[in-house]
Amino acid sequence: MRLGICVASHVGDIDYVVRAEELGYSHAWLADSQMIWSDCYATLALVAVRTSRIQIGTGVAVSGTRPAPVTAASIATINALAPGRTFLGVGTGNTAMRIMGQKPHRIAAFEKYLVTLRALLRGEEAPHAGKPIRHVMPDHGFVNLKDPIPLHISGFGPRSLALAGKYGDGAVIAMPPTPEVLRRMHGLIGRDASFPTTALSTISILDPGETADSARVRAECGAYAMASVHYLYDQWRQLGNPPPAFLRPIWDDYCAMLAGEPDDRLHQRIHAGHNCWVLPEEERFVTRELIEATCLVGTVDDLVDRLTGFEAAGLDQIMILPAWAPRYDVLERVGRELLPRLGVAEAHPPEP
Repeated sequence: MRLGICVASHVGDIDYVVRAEELGYSHAWLADSQMIWSDCYATLALVAVRTSRIQIGTGVAVSGTRPAPVTAASIATINALAPGRTFLGVGTGNTAMRIMGQKPHRIAAFEKYLVTLRALLRGEEAPHAGKPIRHVMPDHGFVNLKDPIPLHISGFGPRSLALAGKYGDGAVIAMPPTPEVLRRMHGLIGRDASFPTTALSTISILDPGETADSARVRAECGAYAMASVHYLYDQWRQLGNPPPAFLRPIWDDYCAMLAGEPDDRLHQRIHAGHNCWVLPEEERFVTRELIEATCLVGTVDDLVDRLTGFEAAGLDQIMILPAWAPRYDVLERVGRELLPRLGVAEAHPPEP
């Protein structure tokens, strides 16, 4: 089992990825959400020149905000700076699109996007807007299309998971609750357990006697837990999907809180603080039940047992996204206490 980091892209916080490399994390997935964080490709360029071993890429790029040729050229530029360790994660944009008041790419449009993108990443000619296109000067250092750029496709539903299996070199998935659910997801992907899958979550290591709703764990996991609520609220508001059982104790109060927001600004309010911090008025929704349902929380022994079970079911990697303020604390503790138990030796232990 490999552990990577998902990063709220910030051009002023490249040290975070540098430290992750030193500790032995395998991948840095830089998030792409233009109305929340820094531009992911500008941030990746800075990361590329400050690191030398960690795999770097988008976590995940959004198909609806950039045409496929722009995405291909952007990541191929990063590949020129970090040859052989650049990857591309791509999805339909659940947050990046909705925070602009738009819906994510539809599946049919996403598949067309992937057809073009996959060919361009291989340096091949591809269809775009009714015309064949290709990068016409790939051999002059502007981009690097010679070193492979693995394509990891994000999928939450059956159709997007199937696209990951059809066009991707790996799939990016929501953290499954059990190994059995992961096995069913592999069935939807249409590939066996050797097909790389990476799940997004966050991790908090419990001290002896500590519970998942302690102040420290709430600080580390609350933002990720609430981002899950934001996503599920959007699914309910736009698609009519009912909330899962673990949200029922807070659901009516949460919906009532948002009911007073102006409709033409609601798309902004839903994602405020997204995966970085919890707004004060949302703190009451960060319950133990919510944290345990959305995050990986336990003692080191508990976590090793759980991750080993997921690895046996075919999970290749987990990328963790702790809250903004305690992110370095989480990075250090997981890197020092959990990574070695997963067979990853601490690379450079001095404190940053």
